[in-house]
Amino acid sequence: MKVGAGNLLQTWHVSTPISLTCLHFLTFTTSVPSVTTRTTNPRNLYINIRRRRTQTTCSLTKPVAVLVIPQQTHTLTHTKITKGQEEAMEAQNKLRSEFLQVLRSRRTAPVPLTIELAKPVTDPLDQNSPPSEVELEIMASCPKADIANLQDLLKEENLYLTVEEGDQGKLPLLILSLKEKTKAERRPAVVFLHSTNKYKEYLRPLLEAYASRGYVAISVDSRYHGERASSATTYRDALVSAWKTGETMPFIYDTVWDLIKLADYLSQREDVDPSRIGITGISLGGMHSWFAAFADPRYVVAAPIIGVQGFRWAIDNDMWQARVNSIKPVFEAAREDLGKSEIDKEVVEKVWDRIAPGLASQFDSPYSVPSIAPRSLIIINGAEDPRCPIGGLVTPESNARQVYGELNSLDNFKIILEPGVGHQITKLQVKESSDWFDRFLKPKLVPSTSNCKLCVML
Repeated sequence: MKVGAGNLLQTWHVSTPISLTCLHFLTFTTSVPSVTTRTTNPRNLYINIRRRRTQTTCSLTKPVAVLVIPQQTHTLTHTKITKGQEEAMEAQNKLRSEFLQVLRSRRTAPVPLTIELAKPVTDPLDQNSPPSEVELEIMASCPKADIANLQDLLKEENLYLTVEEGDQGKLPLLILSLKEKTKAERRPAVVFLHSTNKYKEYLRPLLEAYASRGYVAISVDSRYHGERASSATTYRDALVSAWKTGETMPFIYDTVWDLIKLADYLSQREDVDPSRIGITGISLGGMHSWFAAFADPRYVVAAPIIGVQGFRWAIDNDMWQARVNSIKPVFEAAREDLGKSEIDKEVVEKVWDRIAPGLASQFDSPYSVPSIAPRSLIIINGAEDPRCPIGGLVTPESNARQVYGELNSLDNFKIILEPGVGHQITKLQVKESSDWFDRFLKPKLVPSTSNCKLCVML
């Protein structure tokens, strides 16, 4: 066992299962070869760019290859693919296909993928309370490159990406990167997802820090948040409506659809290396990043923070209260409709099945987390988090470690549980996720060979 600074960080090299109920702040690593490649299925798609509040449309002169909802395949280093590895890959792709069918089941007709220029948001809508000084300090702790005039060197883009029809069909983007001094280079990109009731601008300190280190850093407003909200109750109202009508999936799933479309867009930007796109998020954003990595193999590195949990485990072990209380109005509406005097496990299960089908069954963490293998995944939680109880991570950790082992990629998987920490973001979590992306996404930048003029036109 190796003990890090201040005895806070313990690294265990393990070869046999360990019960997570005994763990505090632990990392699981072994030294074995990593998986090297994945493949995707491309399709051709025209992408239009139109300026806000005008009718002018500027189209590219030829189709742009956009990678959409790929299947994951692997080439293992120094070995042939075994029967067990092939079976693991088939199981991953089957589960992913089933999940994508659920996402498509509540989609309207496809719309062209278009980009619209937007204005910076100066007064973002917070549906709960403004960020505290402590939260802002934690965000500002993210490692930065030592650049004296960083603010002058940052390039900011505010965009809307169409993802589907309807009032939630426009995905707001905030993108920060360093201004280019020479010809365009393909850079690693990281997508950041905010927590419940927050907004993309809340994550700006993280975007600035990553941009300073050579990333293209992107944050978005999830469904019914930020620019996609019209009042302090928009998200709450959407959850209740989803229970009543069954027409939308505002808890996790609809935003995952947006993130698949975002991967379409990022994969054809001339300043982004499509083989080096990562994703992370906090709380609700952690769930978004977990499921987006499960759904779309183009997210090659994932770092969900205080988001991964066992929904079925929580129901079976009477540990669902903290998660339910975080979005209680939808459960109260269900309780009333079901004629119950109080919220119980039956109410909880019916709500999950209605607003996020499969969340507490076939797509729960014991099955979706292992399907991210062999891509790089770090799960960062608080050891005392009541919304993500430690007991609910035992089976996901065990199953994931088994699949990562079968695919010779255990170095790509890590779990950190910070002692004494509940459902809160910390400086240590920010640093660990930052280090993880640098480890897996920061090889030397490569020059762009694309003829696409999209970034110039933006």
